[in-house]
Amino acid sequence: MEIEPIRWSNGTLLLLDQTRLPMEQVTVEIGRYQDAVEAISQMRVRGAPAIGVTAAYAMVLAAGQITANSGSVEKGEDRDEFLSRLRQAAEEIASARPTAVNLGWAVKKQLDLAESVTSTAQMGARLLQEAQRIHREDVAINRRMGGHGQELMPDGGAVLTHCNTGALATAGFGTALGVIRAGWESGKRFQVYNTETRPWLQGARLTSWEFQQLGIPSTLLVDSAAGMLLSQGKISCVITGADRIAANGDTANKIGTYTLAVLAKENGVPFYIAAPTSTIDASLSSGDEIEIEERPSHEVYHFQGIPTAPPGIEAVNPSFDVTPNRYISGIVTEMGVARPPYQESLMLAVGSANA
Repeated sequence: MEIEPIRWSNGTLLLLDQTRLPMEQVTVEIGRYQDAVEAISQMRVRGAPAIGVTAAYAMVLAAGQITANSGSVEKGEDRDEFLSRLRQAAEEIASARPTAVNLGWAVKKQLDLAESVTSTAQMGARLLQEAQRIHREDVAINRRMGGHGQELMPDGGAVLTHCNTGALATAGFGTALGVIRAGWESGKRFQVYNTETRPWLQGARLTSWEFQQLGIPSTLLVDSAAGMLLSQGKISCVITGADRIAANGDTANKIGTYTLAVLAKENGVPFYIAAPTSTIDASLSSGDEIEIEERPSHEVYHFQGIPTAPPGIEAVNPSFDVTPNRYISGIVTEMGVARPPYQESLMLAVGSANA
């Protein structure tokens, strides 16, 4: 079964609400860019590639709202006003979540396109074409990543993954989970362990559900049990996704990734990242420059409205951590597997992707 987390139909963005899975499969209809911003910030859509695709469509919705409010006219000063308002909307969309680079990447691509279009009457149609291209391209990129990364998957043994990096985190197929899927579909057979991923339980709720839909047997793992399995030699490799990769290969991903990378290194287990080249932020020299999103503390001591800790406690809730490049064995992109030194291999991958 192919999972479609994002669809566009008759001027409306349709998102599979990931806060309701796996108990309910609810589609949210998004008709305004402000609702897309809320869906991103409230984790109804999540995962760096999926956020990027959603942002591209949000720009389409913003252009439509501006046109509906002011009409489509051809005078130079009116085009300037249109672009000014679109830039304001772009700032709102880009600020929905700070860590995933794909969000700002998609917004910038749409804004650059809008500024190159001379006719405001054509603006919406051109932005929609680009959003749909980004949407299709993401699926194709993920499949190419799977093709490159499946060579890293063991035949026998076990693979450990963290958070959710499947179709739900992208426009389709997935990044790290897509690599696991590609390995499985190539005929390799291995055990899969996926962490629960506190506090949103993306692994328990979403990754377990995706593996079920794909028919790939998996075992849910308490986050803090990963070290024990690694020390017992039960894990052949670890693979996760990424929300932002600095030029030197330092990688921001879901909180807990750094812990897994250190444990893997300590136990001699390869640790891989799978992410498209659009996740590489060449403007950042290292992971020290990556902004880490701090989410509300109530997400730690409540789950879906139910208290899970005593009232009045303090909680820290960073959404991501940064894994230094020295712990990463390879970074799977649509252009192939980048190896150290990452400063060179990642820039080659980006150059090839943009050629």
